[in-house]
Order: sequence, then C-alpha cells, then structure tokens
Amino acid sequence: MKRSFFIACMLFLFGGSPASKAADPYEAYIECFCQLAVEHQEQYGIPASITLAQGLLESGAGRSRLAAEGNNHFGIKCHKEWKGSTMLRDDDAPNECFRVYKTPEESFDDHSRFLRRTRYQKLFSLDVTDYQAWARGLRECGYATDPNYAARLITIIERYSLYTYDTEEGRNPEEIAAFIHQMLVTSHPVRRTRGLHYVVATPGDTYAAIAKEFSLPVKKLMGYNDVNRDGEIKAWEEVYLEEKLEEAPDGVERVTIGEGESIHSIAQRFGMRQQAIKALNKKVKDKPGNELRLR
Repeated sequence: MKRSFFIACMLFLFGGSPASKAADPYEAYIECFCQLAVEHQEQYGIPASITLAQGLLESGAGRSRLAAEGNNHFGIKCHKEWKGSTMLRDDDAPNECFRVYKTPEESFDDHSRFLRRTRYQKLFSLDVTDYQAWARGLRECGYATDPNYAARLITIIERYSLYTYDTEEGRNPEEIAAFIHQMLVTSHPVRRTRGLHYVVATPGDTYAAIAKEFSLPVKKLMGYNDVNRDGEIKAWEEVYLEEKLEEAPDGVERVTIGEGESIHSIAQRFGMRQQAIKALNKKVKDKPGNELRLR
C-alpha cells in the first residue's frame, strides 16, 4: 500500500477538508485501513476484524496522541527488544515507554509480527472468522490489562460489521459500504462482568437514549454510573445497568490514571463506585500519572 494513500487518509481523518469534519471518524478509519487489515489476515492469519477493532480502540480512530504523533495505532509498548524511536505516556504506570513508527503501515506490520510471538500462539488455532474467541483470547493472553477489553472489541466489530472483512464473500467493494452504513447495531447487547450487567457505549450515545432503550429512569441510570448530568458518553466506555460495587476486582491493588483517563473512567473500567475510590485516595488529584489505591 502506497504511503501517499496513508497521507490522504490522515488528512481525511484529521480534518484536512470540510467534508472530513462531518464524517464519522470511525467509518473514515475503517475505509482507510480495511484493505491493509485484509492483507495482514492473508499474510499472518490475524482476523481483519480484530486488527481493525484494535486499531480503532487503541488509537481512538487514529486521533490519540500516540497515533497522531507516533503512528502507534495499537498501543504497543517498547519492551526490551525494541530499538526504534520511543515516546513516553502515562498508562498502567507513569511515563511508560511506547514504540514510535515512521508511518501507520509500520505500526500495522509491527502489530501483526507482535501477535505472532509465542505468548499469543494459541490464538492461531482458532477459526479466523471467530472474532469473539479471538477477542477473548487476546485478553486472556494479556494484551491489555482492561478486564472488559474483549467486550469492547466485540462491540466495535459488531457495531461496524467488521466481521464482513474476515471472509472473501464480505469483501465486495461495491457492497462493503452498505455493510458499514446499513448494518450498524441499533441496540446494545447486554454484557456481564463481576456479576454486573452493563453495555458498551458507541459513538454519540447518551444516558437518556440508553435509559429509554432499557426502560430505566434516566436519573437512576446516571446514578448507577456516577454522573450528575446527561450528555454524550465516551465511546466504548461501560454503562452499568445496576449499582456498581464498593470493592475492586480480586488481585487489583493499585492503578495509574493513564493519558485520557480519570477517576471516573477507572471506576467504570473496574465496575467500582467512584466514591469508594475517592475515599481511598483523598489526597490524590484526578489527573494522569497519579496512582490510585483500589483497596
């Protein structure tokens, strides 16, 4: 794939034209990188849907600082074998080292090679069309510390019908736009973590809309999720349909507020009441780089 194509994609994603500002950045990202994801499925055996969903989630559809400044679309950290350029970012710990690439294509290449390591070998015994098993397998193999990582990937894949890219039949150029625009999921699948029922928000969601879908009073839904005003919810964040828990998951003692995160987003990630976290961290400011006690 030519570099000029990626430049055109980046201009489109980051508002290089008036039309791009009105476009859904997630659909624009898919249009930019779907063919590359298909090529990587054929070369490496990684489902195109998984590659696209990880890129969308980890990079915020190419808009995160890590993607915009470092062309890192998959949140891959340096590790001891990395000899290339780097940048620091608050994640599981303050100032963690992340890889920097010259182009998005290099990031996609490195991601595919990264998943071919021994740690992820068991994934390649799965059917390439079983995106749910791949998503759960990535979480089990430790790709991300987020306990709901698999649910987020599955939600993105189903929201944008990315599974169509995993088969030859779904790659007809004349039909693929219809899959993206006409087969969007219109309701939210209910998922469960630690005994709590929740849904994963998609772009443009509000508490009022989700409350209406599940016949819940909007103020009660907002209370479950520690918010006091309605508004657009951060894409791919949990929205709980019942009261969250007072305690953290087993084995989770401390966590660092990462870039783009807050005490509230961490409370959502772990299904824990925000007030319970604040009670344990009375002197900790709500800003990236600070460490929170969860027990």
